[in-house]
This record gives sequence, C-alpha cells and structure tokens, in this order.
Amino acid sequence: MRILTAAMLCLAAAGIVFAPAAGAQTAYSDNVIRIGVLTDMSGPQSAASGPGAVMAARMAADDFGNTVNGVKVDIVFADHQGKPEIGSAIARQWFDADGVDTIADLQGSPIGLAVQSVARDRHRILLLSSSTSSEFTGKSCSPTTVQWTVDTYSLAVGAARAMTGIGGKRWFFLTADQAYGHALTHDTTEQVKRAGGTVVGGATFPPGTGDFAALLLQAQSSNADVLALASASGDTISAMKQAAEFSLDKTMKIIPLQSVLTDVHAIGLPIAQGSYETAAFYWNRTEATRAWSRTFFARTKAMPTGFQAGVYSSVHNYLAAVQRVQTDAAAAVMRELRATTIHDVFADPGTIRPDGRMVHDMYLLRVKQPAQSTGEWDLYDVVATIPGETLARPLSESPCPLVSQAALQDAAQGKTP
Repeated sequence: MRILTAAMLCLAAAGIVFAPAAGAQTAYSDNVIRIGVLTDMSGPQSAASGPGAVMAARMAADDFGNTVNGVKVDIVFADHQGKPEIGSAIARQWFDADGVDTIADLQGSPIGLAVQSVARDRHRILLLSSSTSSEFTGKSCSPTTVQWTVDTYSLAVGAARAMTGIGGKRWFFLTADQAYGHALTHDTTEQVKRAGGTVVGGATFPPGTGDFAALLLQAQSSNADVLALASASGDTISAMKQAAEFSLDKTMKIIPLQSVLTDVHAIGLPIAQGSYETAAFYWNRTEATRAWSRTFFARTKAMPTGFQAGVYSSVHNYLAAVQRVQTDAAAAVMRELRATTIHDVFADPGTIRPDGRMVHDMYLLRVKQPAQSTGEWDLYDVVATIPGETLARPLSESPCPLVSQAALQDAAQGKTP
C-alpha cells in the first residue's frame, strides 16, 4: 500500500509535485481536470450536502493551487432537483460534451444509481459521498465507483449495537420509500436480529411527507421501544419534531438511522438530546478536524457535515492520485486510489476495497443536553470510535461481482484472504 502521509498532503497543498510512478501516463483529457459536483442545491437535503459539498470540492482543489502537474483543475456543479432522470441527463451532458472526468457527491441513492449506469458505460469515476445505499458495494458495484463516506450497512451496524446495548430490543421502522430507505431498513433489521432484538412493525412513506401523525400512532401502538427513522434529512427533521409532539420520545428510544449535523442543528437540542447517531465525521472531534472545519465555516457560515467532509476527502485524494500517475485516465487513477492508504482529516486510515467501499473508522455520537453545549454547533459527545473493519460488510458475504473476480485473481496468484 502507498501511504499518503501528512507531509505529502502538505507538499500537495504547497503545489509541489510528487514524482510519478514508473510507467506513468501523461495524458490529460482536453488538458483540464474537470470534477463535477452533482447534488441537491436548494431542496430538502441541501443543508446536508448541496452548496457546502461544492465548497468542500473547491477547498480540495485549492490545496493544489487549482492546478495539478501544470493542468488546470475545474470544479463545476449542478442541481439534480432530487430526480434521477435529471441527474442522469446532467451526467450524460457532462461526460459526452462538457469534458467532466469524474463526478463527486451524488446526493441521494436513487440519483447515484441512475448516474452510475451512465458512468459505467463511459468508464468514468464516481466518488459517492451522500449516496448511501449498500447496493453500490453490493450487486450494483462498479469498477469505477467508490463509496467514500458511509453506507447503509455501516449505519445499521452502529445503530443496532448502540440501541440493543442500552436495552432497545423491540424495533419499529419508518422507512422512506426509496432505495436508500429500504436498504437502510433491510440492513438494520439484519443487525438487530443478530444482536438479539426483534422487529415488531414498520411503515413506509413517500419522501417529502409532511404529516407523520398516523404513522407515529401506528408506531406507538406497536409497543416497540425503539423507533428507527430510515429517511434523509428533511423527513428525519419532520418526523423527530412530530414524535416529540406526540411524546413518543418519553416512551421510545428514537434513532435517526441517517442523520447529519445540520439535521440536529435544525431539530434543536431540546428535542434531539440523548439520541444517538453513527457518523463518519464530526467537526469538533480533534484539533485537525476543528482546524479544517473552521476554514469551511469561514466560507459557508456552517460547520461541515460528514457528507461535505467526505466530498473534500474524496476530491483531494482523487487529485493526489491524478498528480502521481500524471493522467486523469480512469483506469490508472482507480488503480492508484486502490493502492493508497489514506490519511487526512476525514479518514485516518482509509482503504478502498474491491467492492468500492472506502473503509474507515466511524464514531458513535450522542446528542448533548442543552446545558452541556458550549456553542451553536457544539451538538455531540463522541461516545466511541468504531473500527472501520467492524462496520464494513465482510467480503465473504458480498454479492459484488468484483469481489468474486478479485478472489479468483488472488487464488490464481497463490494468495490467501
């Protein structure tokens, strides 16, 4: 494994070029390294990703002086409006006419899955940050897709362990009727059963639901002691606020399975206090995360979510790989990314598996009580660090065809797992 050390990152930030690997290519498509950030710029998920994700990508390009090996780095962005057909149309335009080499973020799994089909046909790289369905590293895996930040499997493992560990044995799921919602419920159900819990009921709802009253009454009548929300930011915020109005937070442990910093900020500590979250990043965890996050805050007036930090990390490491191999050709860059052990403010360490999952540590967070908070964005206590390898689906259980191919290649070379 090649180690991307802190010193090397500093050299990259200063614009000093790494020596290329032997046999490196020197071709750059249209003499521009163009990265597209495809996200929700104004809809219900925009605070979690959106404009902040675009700024995170620009911060990564700034680390290199917006040039790599003398080649301009161009960050472009577009709003997919929460619609897979719009997202895939933008991707085709970017790849076929606008010279985009790779797409980052891909907020929303339905959009991510649609765009992945376009990228696979054109052999282009996707750096997923806020597309979280475990399908991306399962049967839908692609040789040029990396799921950088989090997936529903890792969220499920963290949630099941946290809740069953404090007595949450009977679960009721409220599930957004989209790919990521069903994947999150499926993966969490599997982990709850492994941990000795049971699922006593569930209900689905269309994204953008404004009234959860009937569903919350159904959950209340189930006698569950855990209410799990398998939804994205807008629906999570609405459901948690309405659950408090029905006093469900007095009789049930409520856990949003896919929650981010801006969700808790919007909900407020009086309602969210005491709830748990499995997160890939928290701005106030270390001196390094605080320093980077303050720079982000100066540009956006909000602290970064894990999705936004993941965009920064994925774009920075993509550019570092392009710099080392001296080409933006997808095959060469992917080989370099897979050969690199990542050390940065987001992942320390991180490695990319054959199924496309970037494995890194995550953190069990507990929302603070209002009296414990020292400021507007001081929202969590870090309860535990969860080793990345314990959160990733074992490769022996993976339905990803690339894992089988990798295993066959290893066997042919006499390697053992």
